[in-house]
Amino acid sequence: MNIPENLSYTQDHEWVLIEGDTATVGITDFAQGELGDIVYVEIETEGETIDSGDVFGTVEAVKTVSDLFMPLTGEVSEVNSALEDAPETVNDDPYGDGWMIKIKLSDPGNTEGLLSAEEYGNLVGQ
Repeated sequence: MNIPENLSYTQDHEWVLIEGDTATVGITDFAQGELGDIVYVEIETEGETIDSGDVFGTVEAVKTVSDLFMPLTGEVSEVNSALEDAPETVNDDPYGDGWMIKIKLSDPGNTEGLLSAEEYGNLVGQ
């Protein structure tokens, strides 16, 4: 299982890359593996400000639907529209082309609740 050191993680299996006041968010390699083949990603929150821990969308796999949770408070500034036509990209490249949203952070200095790669590895038993 791939857990890049340069990212932060949530207990809900999202990864976060913070660059200045913007965060890119996706689901982890562990999460996509647990979900199986992803057939649909629904994110209709672009332009909305959402609190940390609230749902920003859903991901649908062959056997289940799973909520996606905001890792940090902010405005959903961009949604990866490529996932509409190719949701399987999340399975193929969860940390690259399979990203889901970009957030304009309300408080870029507040990363409370995020896990390091090592902490996330411990959470998922790696």
